[in-house]
Amino acid sequence: MCGLKPMPVPVISVGQMREWEEASWKAGRSETEVIQQVGRIVARRALELTRPGDTILILAGKGHNGDDARLAQRHLADRAVGLVEVTHPGVAAEGFNQHLTPRPQLLIDGLFGTGLNRPLSADWVRLVELINQSRVPVLAVDTPSGLDAETGEPFGAAVQAAVTLTLGAPKRGLLRKGAWRFVGRLEVAPEIGLVPCPFTGELNWTLPEDFTGYPPDRPVDAHKGTFGHIVILAGSVGFHGAAVLAARGALRARPGLVTLLTQEGVYVPVASQLQAVMVHPWRVAWPLPDSCTAFLIGPGLADPNLSAEFKSEVRYLWEHSPLPVIVDASALDWLPAGKPMDGGVRVVTPHPGEAARMLGTTTARVQQDRFAAVSELSRRYGGTWVVLKGHQTLVGRDTGEVAVNPSGNPHLAQGGSGDVLAGYLGGLLAQPALQRDPFRALCYGVWQHGADADRLSRVKPNWTIGDLLADLGGATNWAG
Repeated sequence: MCGLKPMPVPVISVGQMREWEEASWKAGRSETEVIQQVGRIVARRALELTRPGDTILILAGKGHNGDDARLAQRHLADRAVGLVEVTHPGVAAEGFNQHLTPRPQLLIDGLFGTGLNRPLSADWVRLVELINQSRVPVLAVDTPSGLDAETGEPFGAAVQAAVTLTLGAPKRGLLRKGAWRFVGRLEVAPEIGLVPCPFTGELNWTLPEDFTGYPPDRPVDAHKGTFGHIVILAGSVGFHGAAVLAARGALRARPGLVTLLTQEGVYVPVASQLQAVMVHPWRVAWPLPDSCTAFLIGPGLADPNLSAEFKSEVRYLWEHSPLPVIVDASALDWLPAGKPMDGGVRVVTPHPGEAARMLGTTTARVQQDRFAAVSELSRRYGGTWVVLKGHQTLVGRDTGEVAVNPSGNPHLAQGGSGDVLAGYLGGLLAQPALQRDPFRALCYGVWQHGADADRLSRVKPNWTIGDLLADLGGATNWAG
């Protein structure tokens, strides 16, 4: 059976976080026990980010954020730990460089939490600047010190963290584009000892636990027809590699069959690189296989000389096919606005630049409010599912939940990454058992793609898209 999905972790405001905490104290939860739990969680993450014998420097302020960081110290076995009690920023700033010898491998930022609500004084700004100039990787507790977790703007200055471990639920300001350079990699510790979150929202954070028992186990009497048949329209002169990558990505999702229709001019180089894929040159009125269960259209179709007949067929499939249709890359520009005539699942997978073209706006405006961009894209194209790629990829549509993906890293910014993702998503949505919940299938595919990139980055810093393909679909848990 497919595992049940846990309750969503909503993106909340700072005010809602305070209400949640107050509800927990009234329900009998102990503030001291929560702080102790957070200390253990912070220490566990610090251990994952360092090795035995490394030096960790803790900067602890006067508030509960400082308490969280202090309590982490007792759980940092096999590490050389320094604790700096920062009560006077001017004094701390004057002696900060002394704490860099020997140079720590990690700095735990426990100076300020979400309670900060005013600009930093000159002494605090100076200390924050020294922390950033030290270039020591920072693990920020709950929020980078100096950052407004509601707006995502710094209070004059903010610590630039490598990892921010936010507590309970992500605060909305941490997801804003302006906050990204301070937040670094955003991670969430949802279980810190509070009562269940009393809030729900449209924007929710994805957790690896969301995919426990997913995809469901395969029946013992299964055959190729059980798992669907994805037909991919991809590849053109100068861009044939994208078709190969998309097909290989689809194979990693393990549908029953994969067929690739490619432009005649690139048929030989494409077919020669694929073994388990049925490759055919595209021709007008080419008969689609009766066993087809989904279409993927777009990777490598950037040749400006593509025929009008081919683009017309793409539009016809989008508007009329009762099957799931996933559209990526150049083919996004060919889609007609409005609701498709048939009720099949529709998915678009733009990066921010492609989303801007589809909306007739700029990339900067898309990035300024990515959630709004997802909603507007979905409305404009008839309620389609949207995978808005980039940092913290969003998955959703104009109604219902929108998921924020936590996995992935900047090393995914290399040619072919999106082609692999499109193929993988297509291979998942071709499977009848997964078509029942396209939202979960899309979230799973996006998370797997990023989580495998994270795993590769830990063991092989110079990994390529070929390495990603070799590992895709293998992530089973979260290790940061």
